[in-house]
This record gives sequence, structure tokens and C-alpha cells, in this order.
Amino acid sequence: MPPSPTYSPDWQWRWWLPVPLYPYSQRRTLRREVIPEWVWVFEQIQGVLYVVTPIRMTVLRLETGGLMVYAPIAPTPECLRLLQELVDKYGSVQHIILSTTSGIEHKVFVGSFAQACASATVYVAPGQWSFPLNLPVSWLGLPARRTQLLTEKQPWGERFDLAILDSIELGLGKFGEVAVFDRRFQILLVTDTVISIPTTPPEVVQLDPYPLLFHARESASDPVVDTPDQRLTGWQRIVLFTFYFRPSMVKIDKTLVMLRAAQKAPDKSARAFWGLYPFDWQPSWQKSFDQTYDQGRLMVAPILQQLILSRQTPKTRTWVEQVAQWDFQQVISCHFQAPVVANSADWRRAFEFLDGKSHLPGEDLALLRDIDGLLSRSGVLPAVTVIDR
Repeated sequence: MPPSPTYSPDWQWRWWLPVPLYPYSQRRTLRREVIPEWVWVFEQIQGVLYVVTPIRMTVLRLETGGLMVYAPIAPTPECLRLLQELVDKYGSVQHIILSTTSGIEHKVFVGSFAQACASATVYVAPGQWSFPLNLPVSWLGLPARRTQLLTEKQPWGERFDLAILDSIELGLGKFGEVAVFDRRFQILLVTDTVISIPTTPPEVVQLDPYPLLFHARESASDPVVDTPDQRLTGWQRIVLFTFYFRPSMVKIDKTLVMLRAAQKAPDKSARAFWGLYPFDWQPSWQKSFDQTYDQGRLMVAPILQQLILSRQTPKTRTWVEQVAQWDFQQVISCHFQAPVVANSADWRRAFEFLDGKSHLPGEDLALLRDIDGLLSRSGVLPAVTVIDR
């Protein structure tokens, strides 16, 4: 069993309670260089019940001096120190982009990040909202005098283009996202709409492998053992949980069975959830992962396919085609793998679900379909638009 991670004030994120996702107040940051001296990604992790995935911001050096930040992450001392190393070489942060209207796991960091970059202008995607009270963005921690609404006539020069997927109605709020194209390096930046699944655990997830090893076990009585195979198994199961919430290939033990099994657990600490492990993975779970993985191609996450983007198919199609006109060769998403070698054809393929095509295992989508039906019948979600092709 690996040792418990060391607490460090360098990883401290004090404002974790509004969005209480693991690893809560302790968030390590990994910086990777994508284009030498021009483009970097900063990565942390987040999740629930050790179902952890990367969350990523992208930093781009500007020809006019300074930096641009797309989709900020938690501005921990470590994160800001790694950013300062770039500031010292290339100039201060000039622009900060809040690229989503609904991704609370992205929005929660922007106010604090903007305070740490006092000379930066904050650009926000149109259609911002909050729940339960729909408050002005200045009330959500964004600096009122330095915050502007994004339009497609962006002020960053000829190097960048942007496309706005504007406000898909979801009943309680709206979904929107801003894609940015870096012409110089042929890179597409997106937030949540498309991802690519890495077949092996991302480096940032392996900084503390315990969540991987926790989910690699077959029963509560299994010890946590750190091997490459165990890390791989844990990662692939985490992908299935992330995508489907309750994959068809895992059975959930009843409460009494779970409690009895916990008595045999070798570790009953709080970190191990007191020995509770209700997951009974069926032998065919690997087939589900392989089908979902789809050789790492660009894809739209199932929850976005089933619950969000299908609500307004024509609007989604228009945005997809706008982005497809750009000559990008790499995609950097805020989650899972990045950068991904991909072009417009790969991008269009990811959205074929709008035409009723999907490579995802139907049995794994059952829970999402049930949720869709329940929310639609109750009026929380609007009806799915009829496919217009």
C-alpha cells in the first residue's frame, strides 16, 4: 500500500467548500510544455469517491508580450509559482478566459485566479448563470472593472479565432462553451465538449495513485497493491464510472453484504472509506472500456450527448461546422488527454451522435437514458429537438 500523500501548504486551495470535489483543499499542479516557449498546460485532478480525472488550463504566450490563460484551475501557491516562472520570462497574464457558462468546476476558480493576476482582463462566455440565485458575475468574485463579455470579435489579434456555442437551455440554467483556435500553432482549445480517453493513467493522476489502486480491487478484502497493472485497471474503471455513473458491468452490493465485507477489509481507515467497497465488477467490464475508449479518438462525453447537446441539435450543428472550418491539427480539452492529434474530420466524427450514430455500449447508457426521461417528464429538461438531417 502506498504511503499517505504529504500535506503541503504549496498545494493549498482554501475555497474548496463551494464545490467540494476531491482532493478538496490539497491540489497538486503539473505543468507540461506543449509548444516549446509558447504553449503550456497546467493540470490538477478532481473527482468524487476517488473517481478522479484531470482538469486542465492552457497558457499561451502572446507575440505582443504577456500570456493568455484559457479555463483557469485552482490558483494554489504551487500553481501560481509555476505560472510566475513563465511571467518572469514572457510577461504578465494579459487575458483570462472563462470559457463555459455551466461548468461550475471551472467557474469556481476564475475569481481567485483573476485576483492573483491583477493586470489581466477577464473575458466570460455569454449566458453566465448561477444557482439557486442568478447573480451578476461581479457577485461571483469576478472583478467588475476588468470583466468583459466575450464576442466573436475578440480583441486578441489575428492569431486567434473563437466560436461561441451560446446558451443551450437546460431548464435550471444554460450550457455554453467558447472554442478558441490558435492559428499560429493550429491548436483548438475546448472546455468540456470533446475529449480523448488515454489508455493509461495520465501523469497528473499518478502523482497520488491511491484512487487508481482503490478502484482496481475486486473486493473489500483485497489489499491496495501498487503495480502498473493495478494502476491501469483502476484508471480504466474510473473512466467507466466517469462516463456512465453506474456502468452495466459493475454490480452494487446491497447494504448488508457491503457491511459484512467491510469487516474483512485490511484497511478500515477513513481514507479507505472504513473498508466499504460495494463494487462487484463483472468479467466483461474490459470489453465495455475498450468499446468506450474507441482507440483514443475524439468523442463527446455521454452525459453531454444524452442530456445536453441533443436538446438543441440545430444550434449544436451550426457551432460544430463553424469550428470545423478551422485548420487545426491538435486539440487541447480541459479533461482527460491533451494534446490530441486531430483535425476537422475527427471533430465532425465526434458529433455523429447528432445523426443517431454512436460507438458507445447501449447497456452502459441505460442510467443516463433513465435520468433523461425522468428530467424530461418532470419538465426540468426541455424536449430533445428532432434531428434535422
